[in-house]
Amino acid sequence: MINKLNIKILSKQFKVSKPYNHVVIDNFWSSIIAKKISEEIKKFSLQGEHIYIYDNPIEKKIACNNYDKFPPTIYRAISFLYSNNFINIVKRITKIIDLTPDIGLHGGGIHIHPNSGKLNIHKDYSIHPKLGKQRLLNLICYMTPNWNEDWGGHLELWSHNKKNNQPLNLEKKISNRFNRVILFDTTQNSWHGLPKELKMPKGVLRQSLAVYYLTTPKKGTSKRDRALYAPTKEQINDKKIINLIKKRSSSSTSGKTYIYK
Repeated sequence: MINKLNIKILSKQFKVSKPYNHVVIDNFWSSIIAKKISEEIKKFSLQGEHIYIYDNPIEKKIACNNYDKFPPTIYRAISFLYSNNFINIVKRITKIIDLTPDIGLHGGGIHIHPNSGKLNIHKDYSIHPKLGKQRLLNLICYMTPNWNEDWGGHLELWSHNKKNNQPLNLEKKISNRFNRVILFDTTQNSWHGLPKELKMPKGVLRQSLAVYYLTTPKKGTSKRDRALYAPTKEQINDKKIINLIKKRSSSSTSGKTYIYK
């Protein structure tokens, strides 16, 4: 399903990349599989109980993690990413042995950003709310053909401000080029997102697949079970936004913040 990978080079890149361990892999899926995934996402129904809608000032996207609703190629693709064969490849790239696939796709699956979509800079949850495992690795596949960088949508990687537990500086921008994958460590204060609203032509969607790999938590690991967002410069003094971020970071109130009213 995927093209041949140079494990040695990818492993070296993962180890030395800043501001936290990550690696970018182009032409990941075979051309036939990539084309089918892209077509299936574009035709995917964005209505129904299987859809999560995030529509508020810090995140605007649509997501589905229900395997039963996935079209055939997407079902096969995600199953492959969680197979022993591919997990062994991930272990060789990252040199991490203790890896467990999050087969329930908590927060993963199909991700779609429509026009004006965005995602404030954030850190992912630390502890899985049902498994008690620590989220360790994110793998994101970008699946919009003929992406124009003028539309925005770059994944921004930020350094960490220890003093206030906030993002510090923008260190790297990664274009969501078609059939590109990014694999990154989420345990290194890994601030990331796409905080600027997308500006795309009618009919274009920012399409991606996301899967996560878990590990046994180490002593002292943060117990955060929801993502922690940061306000943009324009939002930093907005009390409503700060309150929204506070609610979004709590498991007891996060569900009420997805669609903002």
